Amino acid sequence: MVPLVAVVSGPRAQLFACLLRLGTQQAGPLQLHTGASHAARNHYEVLVLGGGSGGITMAARMKRKVGAENVAVVEPSERHFYQPIWTLVGAGAKQLSSSGRPMASVIPSGVEWIKARVIELNPDKNCIHTDNDEQISYRYLIIALGIQLHYEKIKGLPEGFAHPKIGSNYSVKTVEKTWKALQDFKEGNAIFTFPNTPVKCAGAPQKIMYLSEAYFRKTGKRSKANIIFNTSLGAIFGVKKYADALQEIIRERNLTVNYKQNLIEVRADKQEAVFENLDKPGETQVISYEMLHVTPPMGPPDVLKTSPVADAAGWVDVDKETLQHKRYPNVFGIGDCTNLPTSKTAAAVAAQSGILDRTISLIMKNQTPTKKYDGYTSCPLVTGYNRVILAEFDYKAEPLETFPFDQSKERLSMYVMKADLMPFLYWNMMLRGYWGGPAILRKLFHLGMS
Repeated sequence: MVPLVAVVSGPRAQLFACLLRLGTQQAGPLQLHTGASHAARNHYEVLVLGGGSGGITMAARMKRKVGAENVAVVEPSERHFYQPIWTLVGAGAKQLSSSGRPMASVIPSGVEWIKARVIELNPDKNCIHTDNDEQISYRYLIIALGIQLHYEKIKGLPEGFAHPKIGSNYSVKTVEKTWKALQDFKEGNAIFTFPNTPVKCAGAPQKIMYLSEAYFRKTGKRSKANIIFNTSLGAIFGVKKYADALQEIIRERNLTVNYKQNLIEVRADKQEAVFENLDKPGETQVISYEMLHVTPPMGPPDVLKTSPVADAAGWVDVDKETLQHKRYPNVFGIGDCTNLPTSKTAAAVAAQSGILDRTISLIMKNQTPTKKYDGYTSCPLVTGYNRVILAEFDYKAEPLETFPFDQSKERLSMYVMKADLMPFLYWNMMLRGYWGGPAILRKLFHLGMS
């Protein structure tokens, strides 16, 4: 296990830590949700679908707006996970146990937890149906159903995960298999994939590659490892500033990147991966592996695909600036399940939550939303066990950076923020509705430099 550096020095880091302390004091102590304070009803002022990052964050914000008794969260899962840390779990730098907490501990106290799965949305009648035969109506609906993993769309999966040498940081069931495959590596090809679909945290498929390369160096196996990143995309990253920095790392560390290559089959018993050339449909290549990290195809949840709230591709169809639904004014979307043209990350959800809070406040007053979401998202590109390039950008794929230094450089301070400060922020501030992204920090830092 690789130990983490636990300290960041410098005045900017101290200011950041001070702000965190203030935010935590404002948030107050964590309260466990009991679900026993009042009986479940069939109507709520605000109904939230999904108990992930967006759902819990918005439930906390709506509780303060309309009262806990008027808010409900529909979510079948018993545990809530901070998934961004799974990159480090797969590399052996964090324990899986640190990523999850009971769902009951993150649902805001007093908010009703409807432990069921949504099976139908009927926005024309302002109601939803659940898998336990309940019909629940609402005045305002917030859809935060996340994204669906589709391992089964790769021939040979998910059953192939029963074999060694293969893992995936995108599932709680397979992330530790990545670390096992990394430890068991002897010599040969270490392959990392990126699918031909939208994905959450689009930087994660290459982060584990950089960490694996660092691990091979640390354990004396680098000379025996041929590291390959096969991506369906045509570029290593969508923002040129960070892409240029990553290309330099790729050259320096002798990594092989093949573009327009899509994983279509895994022959786990033979340790073979089959890729299709997207530029030449039907042309395939079989590559043997000693280690394989799979990023699965992803898509909108099934319940959304046939819903009136979805666009033609199955994503929740919202205005990209206000997050209000384009056809149903009392319906809103946040996070991975929406068709917002930005990367699907927890950082994006944080920024969206502040905008959506303001949007709903004005809608409730019959006013027009004014605050606009600029597409802000962040991707801490982990390039080693103590280095991160902090990519932050907007809808235009232009850098929208928080700190007054060049964030395309690998930095220890940004690694500590990724590994230690961001999980703290997530559990103690974001999920309690007190963190709307780093815009205020950006203003403070840049004002201090002017």
